[in-house]
Amino acid sequence: MIAPQAGREPILDLSFPLTGLHLPADHGYLLYAALSTAEPELHRRVDYGVHPVAGLPLPGRRLQLTHRSRLVVRTPTGLLGLLVRLGGRTLLVGEDRVTLGAPQIRALRPAPVLRSRLVVIRGFTEPEPFLEAARRQVEALGCRGEVELARPLRPVRLEGRTQGRPGPVRRTLRIRDREVVGYAVVVRGLDPEGSLRLQEQGLGGRRRFGCGLMVPAR
Repeated sequence: MIAPQAGREPILDLSFPLTGLHLPADHGYLLYAALSTAEPELHRRVDYGVHPVAGLPLPGRRLQLTHRSRLVVRTPTGLLGLLVRLGGRTLLVGEDRVTLGAPQIRALRPAPVLRSRLVVIRGFTEPEPFLEAARRQVEALGCRGEVELARPLRPVRLEGRTQGRPGPVRRTLRIRDREVVGYAVVVRGLDPEGSLRLQEQGLGGRRRFGCGLMVPAR
Protein backbone atom coordinates (compact mmCIF):
# COMPACT_ATOMS: atom_id res chain seq x y z
CA MET A 1 0.00 0.00 0.00
CA ILE A 2 1.26 3.49 -0.85
CA ALA A 3 2.51 5.35 2.20
CA PRO A 4 0.26 7.78 4.07
CA GLN A 5 0.48 11.48 3.25
CA ALA A 6 1.23 12.72 6.77
CA GLY A 7 4.95 12.86 7.44
CA ARG A 8 5.87 11.12 4.20
CA GLU A 9 7.15 12.21 0.82
CA PRO A 10 4.58 13.41 -1.74
CA ILE A 11 2.87 11.00 -4.11
CA LEU A 12 2.51 11.88 -7.80
CA ASP A 13 1.91 10.35 -11.22
CA LEU A 14 4.75 9.91 -13.71
CA SER A 15 3.39 9.61 -17.27
CA PHE A 16 5.30 8.06 -20.19
CA PRO A 17 4.02 8.29 -23.79
CA LEU A 18 3.81 4.82 -25.34
CA THR A 19 4.82 3.84 -28.86
CA GLY A 20 3.65 0.44 -30.05
CA LEU A 21 0.79 -1.42 -31.68
CA HIS A 22 -1.07 -3.54 -29.16
CA LEU A 23 -1.23 -4.86 -25.60
CA PRO A 24 -3.31 -7.58 -24.01
CA ALA A 25 -6.44 -6.12 -22.42
CA ASP A 26 -5.47 -7.94 -19.21
CA HIS A 27 -1.91 -6.58 -19.08
CA GLY A 28 -1.48 -5.66 -15.40
CA TYR A 29 0.81 -8.47 -14.33
CA LEU A 30 2.61 -8.64 -17.68
CA LEU A 31 3.41 -4.92 -17.53
CA TYR A 32 4.68 -5.24 -13.97
CA ALA A 33 6.90 -8.14 -15.05
CA ALA A 34 8.27 -6.09 -17.96
CA LEU A 35 9.06 -3.13 -15.69
CA SER A 36 10.74 -5.40 -13.14
CA THR A 37 12.89 -6.92 -15.89
CA ALA A 38 13.95 -3.46 -17.06
CA GLU A 39 14.63 -2.19 -13.51
CA PRO A 40 14.93 -5.09 -11.02
CA GLU A 41 14.59 -2.73 -8.04
CA LEU A 42 10.90 -2.34 -8.99
CA HIS A 43 10.38 -6.00 -8.09
CA ARG A 44 11.50 -5.30 -4.55
CA ARG A 45 9.62 -2.04 -4.05
CA VAL A 46 5.97 -2.08 -2.98
CA ASP A 47 5.34 1.67 -2.63
CA TYR A 48 4.19 2.39 -6.18
CA GLY A 49 1.33 1.51 -8.49
CA VAL A 50 0.95 1.18 -12.27
CA HIS A 51 -2.21 2.48 -13.90
CA PRO A 52 -3.92 0.36 -16.57
CA VAL A 53 -2.98 1.48 -20.08
CA ALA A 54 -5.86 2.92 -22.11
CA GLY A 55 -6.48 1.94 -25.74
CA LEU A 56 -9.12 0.82 -28.21
CA PRO A 57 -10.62 -2.62 -27.43
CA LEU A 58 -10.09 -5.28 -30.08
CA PRO A 59 -11.43 -8.83 -30.46
CA GLY A 60 -9.60 -11.51 -28.49
CA ARG A 61 -9.15 -9.32 -25.39
CA ARG A 62 -6.59 -7.08 -27.03
CA LEU A 63 -5.99 -3.30 -26.96
CA GLN A 64 -4.87 -1.11 -29.82
CA LEU A 65 -2.58 1.65 -28.58
CA THR A 66 -3.30 5.22 -29.69
CA HIS A 67 -1.45 8.54 -29.54
CA ARG A 68 -3.12 9.07 -26.16
CA SER A 69 -1.92 5.78 -24.61
CA ARG A 70 0.34 6.30 -21.63
CA LEU A 71 2.19 4.27 -19.03
CA VAL A 72 1.42 6.09 -15.78
CA VAL A 73 3.13 5.17 -12.51
CA ARG A 74 1.81 6.48 -9.18
CA THR A 75 4.90 6.87 -7.09
CA PRO A 76 6.54 8.58 -4.12
CA THR A 77 9.01 11.25 -5.17
CA GLY A 78 11.90 9.18 -3.83
CA LEU A 79 11.41 6.65 -6.63
CA LEU A 80 11.53 9.21 -9.45
CA GLY A 81 15.27 8.86 -10.03
CA LEU A 82 14.87 5.17 -10.82
CA LEU A 83 11.68 5.51 -12.85
CA VAL A 84 12.86 8.28 -15.18
CA ARG A 85 15.56 5.91 -16.42
CA LEU A 86 12.79 3.98 -18.16
CA GLY A 87 12.36 6.81 -20.69
CA GLY A 88 13.46 5.65 -24.14
CA ARG A 89 13.47 1.97 -23.14
CA THR A 90 11.57 -0.76 -25.00
CA LEU A 91 9.62 -3.23 -22.89
CA LEU A 92 8.47 -6.71 -23.83
CA VAL A 93 4.95 -7.02 -22.40
CA GLY A 94 3.96 -10.62 -23.00
CA GLU A 95 4.57 -10.89 -26.75
CA ASP A 96 4.15 -7.17 -27.47
CA ARG A 97 6.86 -4.51 -27.59
CA VAL A 98 6.24 -0.94 -26.45
CA THR A 99 8.68 1.97 -26.21
CA LEU A 100 8.46 4.57 -23.48
CA GLY A 101 8.93 8.26 -24.30
CA ALA A 102 10.16 11.08 -22.06
CA PRO A 103 8.06 11.16 -18.87
CA GLN A 104 6.02 14.03 -17.46
CA ILE A 105 5.25 14.62 -13.79
CA ARG A 106 1.62 15.13 -12.83
CA ALA A 107 0.55 16.25 -9.37
CA LEU A 108 -2.50 14.55 -7.91
CA ARG A 109 -5.55 16.82 -7.91
CA PRO A 110 -8.58 16.56 -5.66
CA ALA A 111 -11.96 15.67 -7.15
CA PRO A 112 -15.26 14.96 -5.38
CA VAL A 113 -15.78 11.72 -7.33
CA LEU A 114 -13.05 9.09 -7.78
CA ARG A 115 -13.17 5.79 -9.59
CA SER A 116 -11.03 2.69 -10.03
CA ARG A 117 -11.36 0.32 -12.95
CA LEU A 118 -10.58 -2.69 -10.76
CA VAL A 119 -10.30 -3.04 -7.00
CA VAL A 120 -9.21 -6.36 -5.52
CA ILE A 121 -9.73 -7.14 -1.81
CA ARG A 122 -8.42 -10.49 -0.65
CA GLY A 123 -11.14 -12.82 0.57
CA PHE A 124 -14.03 -10.83 -0.95
CA THR A 125 -15.39 -11.88 -4.35
CA GLU A 126 -19.16 -11.46 -3.97
CA PRO A 127 -20.66 -7.98 -4.52
CA GLU A 128 -22.23 -7.19 -1.14
CA PRO A 129 -19.40 -8.42 1.13
CA PHE A 130 -16.90 -6.76 -1.22
CA LEU A 131 -18.76 -3.44 -1.02
CA GLU A 132 -18.80 -3.55 2.77
CA ALA A 133 -15.07 -4.31 2.86
CA ALA A 134 -14.38 -1.37 0.52
CA ARG A 135 -16.46 0.92 2.74
CA ARG A 136 -14.48 -0.16 5.78
CA GLN A 137 -11.22 0.66 4.04
CA VAL A 138 -12.43 4.13 3.05
CA GLU A 139 -13.57 4.80 6.62
CA ALA A 140 -10.25 3.54 8.01
CA LEU A 141 -8.47 6.18 5.90
CA GLY A 142 -10.60 8.89 7.50
CA CYS A 143 -12.31 9.69 4.19
CA ARG A 144 -15.96 10.67 4.09
CA GLY A 145 -17.52 9.45 0.87
CA GLU A 146 -20.20 7.21 -0.55
CA VAL A 147 -18.70 3.97 -1.90
CA GLU A 148 -20.46 2.24 -4.79
CA LEU A 149 -19.80 -0.63 -7.16
CA ALA A 150 -19.72 0.87 -10.65
CA ARG A 151 -22.31 -0.26 -13.19
CA PRO A 152 -22.17 -0.27 -17.00
CA LEU A 153 -22.75 3.13 -18.57
CA ARG A 154 -25.05 1.67 -21.22
CA PRO A 155 -27.93 -0.81 -20.92
CA VAL A 156 -27.10 -4.39 -21.84
CA ARG A 157 -29.13 -5.76 -24.74
CA LEU A 158 -29.75 -9.49 -25.10
CA GLU A 159 -31.89 -11.12 -27.80
CA GLY A 160 -33.17 -7.75 -28.96
CA ARG A 161 -34.36 -6.67 -25.51
CA THR A 162 -32.83 -4.33 -22.98
CA GLN A 163 -32.20 -5.86 -19.58
CA GLY A 164 -33.24 -4.20 -16.35
CA ARG A 165 -30.72 -2.34 -14.22
CA PRO A 166 -27.41 -4.05 -14.97
CA GLY A 167 -25.32 -5.54 -12.19
CA PRO A 168 -21.97 -4.22 -10.96
CA VAL A 169 -18.93 -4.29 -13.22
CA ARG A 170 -16.97 -7.41 -12.21
CA ARG A 171 -13.48 -7.85 -13.64
CA THR A 172 -10.62 -10.30 -13.31
CA LEU A 173 -6.84 -10.00 -13.30
CA ARG A 174 -4.68 -12.90 -14.48
CA ILE A 175 -1.52 -13.48 -12.45
CA ARG A 176 0.47 -16.28 -14.02
CA ASP A 177 -1.93 -19.23 -14.07
CA ARG A 178 -4.72 -17.92 -11.84
CA GLU A 179 -7.38 -15.23 -11.96
CA VAL A 180 -8.12 -12.70 -9.20
CA VAL A 181 -11.65 -11.29 -8.99
CA GLY A 182 -12.59 -7.69 -8.23
CA TYR A 183 -14.97 -4.88 -9.09
CA ALA A 184 -14.96 -1.39 -10.53
CA VAL A 185 -15.52 1.09 -7.69
CA VAL A 186 -16.75 4.69 -7.46
CA VAL A 187 -16.45 6.93 -4.37
CA ARG A 188 -18.60 10.09 -4.32
CA GLY A 189 -18.88 13.13 -2.08
CA LEU A 190 -15.23 13.44 -1.10
CA ASP A 191 -13.76 16.64 0.32
CA PRO A 192 -10.39 17.79 -1.15
CA GLU A 193 -8.29 16.36 1.70
CA GLY A 194 -10.06 13.00 1.63
CA SER A 195 -9.86 12.84 -2.15
CA LEU A 196 -6.10 13.29 -2.15
CA ARG A 197 -5.64 10.79 0.68
CA LEU A 198 -7.67 8.16 -1.15
CA GLN A 199 -5.67 8.71 -4.33
CA GLU A 200 -2.41 8.34 -2.40
CA GLN A 201 -3.53 5.20 -0.58
CA GLY A 202 -5.86 3.52 -3.06
CA LEU A 203 -8.17 0.63 -2.21
CA GLY A 204 -7.43 -3.07 -1.85
CA GLY A 205 -4.21 -4.65 -3.07
CA ARG A 206 -2.28 -5.54 -6.24
CA ARG A 207 -1.41 -1.88 -6.84
CA ARG A 208 1.64 -2.74 -8.94
CA PHE A 209 -0.62 -4.78 -11.21
CA GLY A 210 -2.98 -1.86 -11.90
CA CYS A 211 -5.59 -2.49 -9.18
CA GLY A 212 -7.11 -0.07 -6.70
CA LEU A 213 -5.67 3.16 -8.12
CA MET A 214 -8.24 5.93 -7.74
CA VAL A 215 -8.55 8.66 -10.38
CA PRO A 216 -11.01 11.54 -10.89
CA ALA A 217 -14.18 10.32 -12.57
CA ARG A 218 -15.07 11.83 -15.92
